[in-house]
Amino acid sequence: MSKILKVSLIGAEFFARHGYYPQEQILGNRFVVDIDAQFSASVNMATDEIANTLNYEQLHNIATEQMQLTKQLLETVAHGIADEIMRRFPYILQLSVCVKKLHPPLKGQVGASAVTVIINNAN
Repeated sequence: MSKILKVSLIGAEFFARHGYYPQEQILGNRFVVDIDAQFSASVNMATDEIANTLNYEQLHNIATEQMQLTKQLLETVAHGIADEIMRRFPYILQLSVCVKKLHPPLKGQVGASAVTVIINNAN
């Protein structure tokens, strides 16, 4: 019997300077990142060892590193986070990274704009 585990990081908040327009990069904005990573649990989880799972602290560290790299597009930010997670943890079967820009500067009240990247590595 194979077991699939999903480790999630939900609602990680960041201040960053991503934006297409120069003013967005000057002023900055609040962003929220959600990450879901699924992988095969090939070891006995009863051992209660962090080495047997995907450490969500490491996922947060990757998101933090990538959020500090100013980009114009949310798509580029989300891809950067996803690519780095897959580079460090190639055993992930499916990965979803959602980056939300809170209250984007639009003509009207908008709670957030968002981009989600989904990588399916299960073959």
